[in-house]
Amino acid sequence: MRTMLTELGLDSWVKTSGGKGLHVVAPLAPKHDYEVVKGFSQAVVQHMARAIPQRFVAKAGSENRVGKIFIDFLRNGHSQTTAAAFSARARPGLGVSVPVAWEDVPRLKSGAQWTIVNAREYVSFHESDPWAGYWRSRQTLTAAMKRLRYIPGP
Repeated sequence: MRTMLTELGLDSWVKTSGGKGLHVVAPLAPKHDYEVVKGFSQAVVQHMARAIPQRFVAKAGSENRVGKIFIDFLRNGHSQTTAAAFSARARPGLGVSVPVAWEDVPRLKSGAQWTIVNAREYVSFHESDPWAGYWRSRQTLTAAMKRLRYIPGP
């Protein structure tokens, strides 16, 4: 996903979900409306599923993703939620969503690697913010839509 977003000219950051997976975040300046952004995110995911079908799937449902990664663009919908960074999930183990550097992703064991028991210790020993650039990001989808050849619907 990071490679795809980079190819589209978008910077992105990653965090554990505190649950099963990872959350990839590409902050956007508020230039396009909700429907355009949601449609674009769906088009990116569908492109990934078409380009590498042995690895990715764009359709929800456990039967569709056996041995594949489901990229959940539906999190971009109204009334959908995502665990905030440093929040504990209300599920067994109390996993915590933790921002990480892209370079640390290969060493992650799961999206719930950190819990309320060990997250503070992990975060306390990091001297730099893996999301430092996130706070200054002011990117828009304009160029990315052209690169993907995405034309928003009516």
